[in-house]
Amino acid sequence: MSSQIATLLRGKHKPYYAPHIDTGDFVIVVNAEKVALTGKKLDQKRAYRHSGYPGGLRSIAYADLLEKNPERAIEKAVKGMLPKGSLGRQMAKKLKVYAGAEHPHQAQQPVPFEMKTIAQPA
Repeated sequence: MSSQIATLLRGKHKPYYAPHIDTGDFVIVVNAEKVALTGKKLDQKRAYRHSGYPGGLRSIAYADLLEKNPERAIEKAVKGMLPKGSLGRQMAKKLKVYAGAEHPHQAQQPVPFEMKTIAQPA
């Protein structure tokens, strides 16, 4: 799912794609709390962040992250697939993630995008 979102944000699905220009679309992701991880990633994978101070590295298991803030898990996954630098930061601002089914962007008349096959763990 994250790779398809990153493709939409970069604009690689458009015929006039250029890697040095932000030609991507705004992307709204709803129902982030229903995201599922395959394998043992839920317990073994960790999300890291650093405050910038010595000893300021903090980590959290993805099981706790999805329970506490499911939007951040999707944002981190997609942001890791975008270019590093100012262009990637500009593209990341176009991603809007919401835990529930409601979002405040109905006035922009968003067009639904059907995801291709998504693997669901059994």
